Amino acid sequence: MSARQSPLTFFETVCSNFDKAATYLQHPQGLLDQIKACNSVYHFRFPVQTEDGYEVISAWRAEHSQHKLPTKGGIRYSEEVNEDEVMALAALMTYKCAVVDVPFGGAKGGIKINPKKYTVEELQRITRRYTAELVKKNFIGPGIDVPAPDYGTGAREMAWIVDTYIALNPESLDGSACVTGKPISQGGIRGRKEATGRGVSFGVREACNLAEDMKALGLTKGLEGKRVVVQGLGNVGYHAAKFLQEGGAVIVGLAEYEGAIHNPKGLDVDEVVKHRNSTRSILNFPGATNIPKTLEALELDCDILVPAALENQITGENAPRIKAKIVGEGANGPTTADAEEILLKKGIMVLPDMYLNAGGVTVSYFEWLKNLQHVRMGRMGRRFAERSMGQVIEIIEASTGHSVTDKQRQMLVKGPDEEDLVNSGLEDTMIVAYHEIHEVWKKTKNIDLRTAAFISSIDKIATSYLELGIFP
Repeated sequence: MSARQSPLTFFETVCSNFDKAATYLQHPQGLLDQIKACNSVYHFRFPVQTEDGYEVISAWRAEHSQHKLPTKGGIRYSEEVNEDEVMALAALMTYKCAVVDVPFGGAKGGIKINPKKYTVEELQRITRRYTAELVKKNFIGPGIDVPAPDYGTGAREMAWIVDTYIALNPESLDGSACVTGKPISQGGIRGRKEATGRGVSFGVREACNLAEDMKALGLTKGLEGKRVVVQGLGNVGYHAAKFLQEGGAVIVGLAEYEGAIHNPKGLDVDEVVKHRNSTRSILNFPGATNIPKTLEALELDCDILVPAALENQITGENAPRIKAKIVGEGANGPTTADAEEILLKKGIMVLPDMYLNAGGVTVSYFEWLKNLQHVRMGRMGRRFAERSMGQVIEIIEASTGHSVTDKQRQMLVKGPDEEDLVNSGLEDTMIVAYHEIHEVWKKTKNIDLRTAAFISSIDKIATSYLELGIFP
């Protein structure tokens, strides 16, 4: 009897998906090997003084591909961080950026800590020291490698990073572009915080708008009335649930680490968040049924399941019990390879993470551009657009003899501000990318959407190399 094979690691799973997609392409093997390889991994340790004395912290930064510069990817603070995870997430960032036509290579960083165990002052020391270590090795910079928030980090940590970077590089005119996801006052961009969750809602909506695909799943066209379960009420999960609800979906289940709640008639996302803020738990929300085990929420009867927490949530063990018709991966790597095989055999549509959660990096790209241009989006043209539209309305009123109301005029004349432009750019990005993936999916026999996304991504990256003449 042969020994049982150990499951693939996260990075091996990403590479396995890559290899599966690469068989449908005709690029040289050497080129494919270069695209797949993780170019650079920096693993380092540093001491930090805490209330309990000195502690040695382990940290990583991986740059998967420099086919486009800078490389781009978040920094996560978690006790689960390890080298394999960082490499896998960096690789996914490479393919994700290519899928949505964002001109970055992929990168990822992590610090092996539980941020809840440290004071704000200690977290600041850890973050600033991490940044200084990256500066030493040239692993951060506006044209080199641009981090962003990820699990366990946010705008506060990005502000510490940019302040440290500029202090160590005072001559850098574009220093604020060394990191994205910053506070608005530090060069951030409006709409960045909501971007990943909003992108999830745009992607799910676009998939639901294709009547033929929905018919094959036994669903009607459109988002309206679709029953949705969201796992995770962090930044991504909350905003995904909020925007899906605003789009007409019914949120029937929400899950967090303390448990889950279910109401087939629907849950008000903002009311659940208020309840959690006051009680420190989503459990015992009025009108909802408690589900003590978080993962059991994934098995609720629904049309759309959005795992928006951590990786490896849908596994070979629970995949047979998944009842959703669509799984929209809001998190990175929430579905294991063996689980996906089971889901696909059941006829479930899986909207892959490398496409669906690309909203964050898309809007990070807009923030990076804003920092390089040193001008707020919308500043140059908003008033001109308002005046021009106002003149058009006046001409129409004069020629027809009919006047619009003040409310109608205000709605028609309003010029786009920064957040309007960001959301418009994000929506266009998610729509165009989905139809590119969908076209590959329909043209290529016997593949799933994840493979189609990899094919689209790999082909774009390979084209970048070929146009340089590196691989004749």
